[in-house]
Amino acid sequence: MESELKGREYIVAFVKRVSTKSGVYRMIGADDAVLYVGKAKNLSNRIRHYTSTSGLSSRIMRMVALTVRMEVIETRNEAEALLLEATLIKKYQPRYNILLKDDKSYPYICLTNHEFPRIVKHRGVQRKDETYFGPFASAQAVDETITLLQKAFLLRPCSDTIFQHRTRPCLQYQIKRCSAPCVNIINKQDYASLIRQASQFLRGKNREVQEQLTQEMQVHAANYEYERASVCRDRIRILTQIQEQQQMVQSTLEEADVIACHHESGQACVQIWFFRAGMHFGNHAYFPAQFSDQTPEELITAFMGQYYQTHPIPKLILLDRTPADVEVLQDALSMNAQRKVELSVPQRGERKRVVEALQNQAQTALQLRLAQRTSELKHLEAVRDVFGLKITPKRIEVYDNSHISGTHAVGGMIVSGEQGFEKSQYRRFTIRLEELTAGDDYAMLKQVLTRRLSRLRKEDPDRSLGMWADLLLIDGGKGHMSTTAEVLATLGIENLPFVCIAKGVDRNAGREHFFMPDREPFQLPVNNPTLHYLQRLRDEVHRFAISSHRIKRANAMQHSVLDDIPNIGSARKKALMLHFGSSKAVAEASYEALCKVEGINARIAQQIYDFFHE
Repeated sequence: MESELKGREYIVAFVKRVSTKSGVYRMIGADDAVLYVGKAKNLSNRIRHYTSTSGLSSRIMRMVALTVRMEVIETRNEAEALLLEATLIKKYQPRYNILLKDDKSYPYICLTNHEFPRIVKHRGVQRKDETYFGPFASAQAVDETITLLQKAFLLRPCSDTIFQHRTRPCLQYQIKRCSAPCVNIINKQDYASLIRQASQFLRGKNREVQEQLTQEMQVHAANYEYERASVCRDRIRILTQIQEQQQMVQSTLEEADVIACHHESGQACVQIWFFRAGMHFGNHAYFPAQFSDQTPEELITAFMGQYYQTHPIPKLILLDRTPADVEVLQDALSMNAQRKVELSVPQRGERKRVVEALQNQAQTALQLRLAQRTSELKHLEAVRDVFGLKITPKRIEVYDNSHISGTHAVGGMIVSGEQGFEKSQYRRFTIRLEELTAGDDYAMLKQVLTRRLSRLRKEDPDRSLGMWADLLLIDGGKGHMSTTAEVLATLGIENLPFVCIAKGVDRNAGREHFFMPDREPFQLPVNNPTLHYLQRLRDEVHRFAISSHRIKRANAMQHSVLDDIPNIGSARKKALMLHFGSSKAVAEASYEALCKVEGINARIAQQIYDFFHE
């Protein structure tokens, strides 16, 4: 029976039932793990390729041998197949596909939809009633641009709560970064003019804005209003400064992404630059997982297919090489963007120089990464020797807890490996205090490790997806070692080395003791490089856990008792606070007084009164 077959024999039987239409196929291994997702113009011909006994790389032959089941989805054309392939790759993260793991969202500048709009950094889902500019390559680039825009256009950065409760101008007004609409120093019409100028500038209409300011400056000077003229002069200088910071090699690119790839030593770097409104909004480097039997052209196609699933697609994309299946890729991107998207490999002129500059950046970034990898590998090999591990660890998970007398307890996990700290792999654990005694650090560690390892057993039971650590490093001493050993025994997990690192009696760095099962506690020399490396890991998880604890504590401090009342949303909460001034006054208010609040009807007033008095 076909269900009893696997590997090449299964594929030979399966391909007989596959049509010749275009579509996407999935190769599935044991425990329903998706091994590979591929697209095909002709599904039957493409899948039959895997039945050959020659012409396949060793990687593909291993994938075929692990296949126990296949699934296909037919599409109307090859472009649809490419889009679906990228979607499924992002969903399943198959081990035999090129993967874009560092797929973060980019920040934007947002002008909010208010009577006096606010300028703010935004990342995530975009609302239709607000205006966005970007993307920017980093949060730092957005922060710097917002600071300069505040100086140039005096737009408010404060939250609505602060804005509504101000009775006098804040420091931002004093240092000339805000026009203080909160206290009516500027009227609605003049503030709207500032918003309009800021929008024009961010859309690339720099010359028009500066001409307007120049005319205003000349009018004020002619009327002997020298102070107002100097304000216009300062704003012109700031706008010039912004342009100088953002204009790069090419200023004629209105809306474009530039993509270049460099590969060596089995690694690859894909660099992307953003041009919007004639300005350069920064760049970002990606290091996608690739395989030696795949070409850079295939890598670029896989990268673009996954990247543009979640990022805006510009009208023009400049490339340093022609991607594989370029016509299909262009059709897929145009279909996704619902307009024509042009892919271009420039051969001369300014655009060619832009691409070459980006190629140089990609090469530099990859060489720095390879150098860092070499350094990290030396540290990992030293860790192997110090702790007597059977293999050199490629992934180290480090754990620590943070709390104050058991309150707002948070567990932190960081990951370090061949590329250094892998911050996208960091995890926070909100510790469930109802399950333990407040302040019991051992119980907190037990809860964190149990949750983490139980999930790994479920999601990667055979440890084939690279999700398991090769070494656990716990911030703690002998008691933490016993707790960790207990968790591993309870879950039936074997062959997972762990080490606990504890500071000495005087808590001085350099006096750390290391605890391992079946081995006496030991120390390393104060000047030992491996000790310094382990201290760096311990300090990083300590920093991460403390910052997570502070975030949780700050959020708890902002919680109001009004949030616990059913049917009291942000609008009613705001009305109550404006009317009574504090949650305590709301709690002491009579039913009659509650009824007088705007938006609070008799039923809701009775509900609020009962909440505080029953």
